[in-house]
Amino acid sequence: MMDLAKLRSERRSRFWGKEVLPYVGYVIQSGVAVLFLFVLIGFSAWYTSLVQHIPAGLPIRWIMLILFVPLTVNSSFRTYLQPADTVFLLPQESQMRNYFQASWISGVVYKLLGLALVFITSWPLYVRSEADPKSFWLFLLVLVLLKLLASYGCWKELRMVSRRGATAYRLLRYVVLALAVAAWLWQPAGKSAIFILLLAATYGAALRFPAKHLVAWERLIAQEKTHIGRVLMMLGWFVNVPGRQQRIYSRKWLSWVGNRIPWKPEAAYRYLLMKSFIRSDLLGILLRAGILGAFLVWWTRSGMVGSGIYLFFVFLAGVQLSSLLRYHSESFWLHVYPIPPGSRRANAIRLAFQIQLVFAVLIWLPLLGAGTDRLGAAFVTLLCGVILCLLFRFFAGRKKTGEDDDDE
Repeated sequence: MMDLAKLRSERRSRFWGKEVLPYVGYVIQSGVAVLFLFVLIGFSAWYTSLVQHIPAGLPIRWIMLILFVPLTVNSSFRTYLQPADTVFLLPQESQMRNYFQASWISGVVYKLLGLALVFITSWPLYVRSEADPKSFWLFLLVLVLLKLLASYGCWKELRMVSRRGATAYRLLRYVVLALAVAAWLWQPAGKSAIFILLLAATYGAALRFPAKHLVAWERLIAQEKTHIGRVLMMLGWFVNVPGRQQRIYSRKWLSWVGNRIPWKPEAAYRYLLMKSFIRSDLLGILLRAGILGAFLVWWTRSGMVGSGIYLFFVFLAGVQLSSLLRYHSESFWLHVYPIPPGSRRANAIRLAFQIQLVFAVLIWLPLLGAGTDRLGAAFVTLLCGVILCLLFRFFAGRKKTGEDDDDE
């Protein structure tokens, strides 16, 4: 009988060792390590200043709620399953617990380490701002237990037969964890602990009702493809990597976007790219980054720190949008359709520039809340953001790759 635990370990080593590790050197050479170091130094200086001079009336409970609800709720598991497993591993379906055990442990442990790191970092701000702070170890223990509860719920959702039921239970997971964290922050430790225990017991009992697969093969394989696509998409910001399938979102409420693009050969690829963008992970990443960036810019709008945060998020959006230049790069049909030579790269660069420009304007608006005294500084910051967008467009236009149809 096949050793399932060993099989997963081999697949994990093959993916990270042969498909990811060879590109890490190129990522480091691209300057990301230096940039990360500068960002870390800048954040450390800003955070130290904030802790030493805490503004009056800082909504620390809301800050902790916004910070830790996503960290405790979000859960995922790397299974490294492949489409062929529905045939070759199906006879051992009853023994797949041995295969998934390592996925569960690694999926929980790494996220717990990240949660603990964020908690330790935010603790000085919390303990100096909160009038009646909770105990350090008790607070951390509650977050760890809530994270374990969320991971357990996420795994049960992946096995549910009904996709609509899984979606409903995912929403329930968000509600339960948000209520638990809020109760811990706003209520005394004793009362909130009792409430969290009752809430967790009720949630755990509710998870027993939906019908579940022994192994949800198709759903786990699709999720694994999504994880692989995201990892390679991040590597693709710095070096050309083979394209992988990414998750596609219907987003019918955005179906109208792109319909006003002129119907002519020169704009055909732009139309395809726009439709692909609104259905991709990239749009969700930009939306989340935009909301977080706008909030941080508004929070620090009265000083130069706000301008620095603004430019950082504009830069981050540019890095993310660089992946648009590689969309459909391996599509056979784009070489069959009568698309004018050179239009693919030109349309991709133009679209990425326009989206980044809109992003830059939207997250700049909170700077206007600083009042008329800083109006001049706000417009200078906007000008710097526009220049940064132009620089991304300029360097994207100069960069050439072996796959570009412009070179044919």
